[in-house]
Amino acid sequence: MSLQEDLKALSNHEHFARFLQVISDLREETIEELHNADSDKIQQISGRILTYDQILQMSDWRTIRRRFSDHL
Repeated sequence: MSLQEDLKALSNHEHFARFLQVISDLREETIEELHNADSDKIQQISGRILTYDQILQMSDWRTIRRRFSDHL
């Protein structure tokens, strides 16, 4: 199986949707950290945000969030 096939299979499970919700929440918290960060930390924080974004995009979070909106 490829990664895309694995993610497609996982997208049918509410547990996976809750996991992605946590990733999304962590992303939002990390964005908030940027407001108080000094210039030395901005690059590190931005890298974390990009990582969260990649996970959410690869997993098609928008579609999964709509599918399981009643459970999140």
